[in-house]
Amino acid sequence: MTETYIARSPAVAARMLAGEMVIMSAADSTLFKLNQQAAIIWNAADGVTPLREIVEQEICRQYDVDPTVAYQDAENLVRDLAAHGILILTGEPAA
Repeated sequence: MTETYIARSPAVAARMLAGEMVIMSAADSTLFKLNQQAAIIWNAADGVTPLREIVEQEICRQYDVDPTVAYQDAENLVRDLAAHGILILTGEPAA
């Protein structure tokens, strides 16, 4: 099974406001609001921790959710954010 590693794009600005992570894309000034679970993934996106580990260690420990469902939801989220240039996805840890 290939791991997915996620890193925050350097071309965004992010701030926590009223319990939600707000991210602005520098490319087109689009704003994104992340809920608490998505913000956990965003904050853990260091480029060296596999997404599966983030889900197991952070999401599943804090929320009563099936690990398989949580991982599928996280994969969909990170692919969507990567499509908007918010996250960078790789198959290997960042150097």
